[in-house]
Amino acid sequence: MFNRPLRVKMILPALIEANAPGYRRIKYALFPPLGLASLASYLEPSDDVELLDEHVHAPLELDDQPDLLVMSVYITSARRAWEIADAYRARGTYVCVGGLHPSSLPEEATRHADTVIVGPGEGAWQAFLGDFRAGRPRSRYEASPAMRTLAGVPPVRRDLIDRHRYLCPNSLVVSRGCPHHCDFCYKDAFYAGGRSFYTQEVDEALGEIDRLPGRHLYFLDDHLLGNERFAAGLFEGMRGMGRLFQGASTVKAILRGDLIEHAAEAGMRSVFVGFETLGPDDLRLDAKRRHLGQGYDEAIHRAHDLGIMVNGSFVFGLDGDGPDVFARTVDWAISRGIETATFHIMTPYPGTALHRRLADEGRIVSEDWDRYNTRNVVYRPAQLSPEELEAGYWRAYRDFYRWSSIWQGAAVQETVRARARHLAYAGGWKKFEPLWDLIIRSRRVNAMLPMLERTLDAFVGARSGRSDRHGASPPRDASGGYPAPVESDDTVYVR
Repeated sequence: MFNRPLRVKMILPALIEANAPGYRRIKYALFPPLGLASLASYLEPSDDVELLDEHVHAPLELDDQPDLLVMSVYITSARRAWEIADAYRARGTYVCVGGLHPSSLPEEATRHADTVIVGPGEGAWQAFLGDFRAGRPRSRYEASPAMRTLAGVPPVRRDLIDRHRYLCPNSLVVSRGCPHHCDFCYKDAFYAGGRSFYTQEVDEALGEIDRLPGRHLYFLDDHLLGNERFAAGLFEGMRGMGRLFQGASTVKAILRGDLIEHAAEAGMRSVFVGFETLGPDDLRLDAKRRHLGQGYDEAIHRAHDLGIMVNGSFVFGLDGDGPDVFARTVDWAISRGIETATFHIMTPYPGTALHRRLADEGRIVSEDWDRYNTRNVVYRPAQLSPEELEAGYWRAYRDFYRWSSIWQGAAVQETVRARARHLAYAGGWKKFEPLWDLIIRSRRVNAMLPMLERTLDAFVGARSGRSDRHGASPPRDASGGYPAPVESDDTVYVR
């Protein structure tokens, strides 16, 4: 039993090693993840809490002995997380872990942690803390379905986040999960036995936004437009705030009604869209698959008409993919003027329906979790060799981000300002890696955000300042500053 304030250390272990192929330092300095900072809000004000993100705080000093170590673990950070956990347990620190990987493989996590939290933390974390303070913690906690709510959650402990280490420090999450059911996604396993999509109250979300400094916001939600009533209320409340934000959506939500117009009026300037595949039978994509072809084109055009840039996400290695899939996908994305693209090798994460299906077919060839990074092949593809698939993945990135491709994509835009923005963002994001590394190493990457906003403010306004063909009103403040969209992590399946 603890009759004194707790000494708590929270660590987000690094996803991949800094020398791994494909490592981009800027991707991990984009925004602060909020999972641990959200858990910290349930600690007592007198508790001594330290929060470290190994992507931006490395090298870490791990020679202390807090009362409690808490880690959020993803599949490609598992090996590093277990190293940290084992070291602290050897010194007598109690270790509690949660997140996607411990939830899908709790038995593995139990070998390295004293307590494993399975599924979303709401409710389970509070129960653990009470038991831990009383000296009777259990080895596993899982929130009941009734506990899955964001109503009345305390504000995120943003005081624990070093804002200067992130390009876009105002990250926030106003919902949990996603309304769709895709067999490659962790969601159904993570939220098993209860609600798999729920939101904050609109007023609480607006209150959190109002407390954030600056203009730029980065919504980390899997599907910001997933609950139409909530999203409409959120965007209505944000009008006039002068905010600028990035969020994720599906093609279906962009095409449905006038919600995307309201998002643009509220300040949306970039949208992440999981196109995933151009073939109709390649993925079990729930509602997504009904909007192939013309629906994709219409969604892109609609976003561009509103001054919203598009970050498209694509998956290679599906059973319908042959050797032509790489060039076909890249050519399509360039021809539609998509500003940025993320490419991924299909990855059957444990706990998903995709993993069960491929395992039943005897096609899983590796359980080295470090390779489950959407860059390596861990199963037997149907029409490609593993070598062809990996080579095509890297070629897609190279071909999409050639200067000639960037110029070609910019030429598709309908106005000079939109073309200039395309060139500035796509070129700046991928072509100045040494500069980004230098700025990040100086630990002042956030100093680049005002310049980013001023630069894009000069390029945007003409297209987003007119009514579009759907009859929606133009954004209220077409002269406001527009920061660049920011690319997601290469993990397409979980946002």
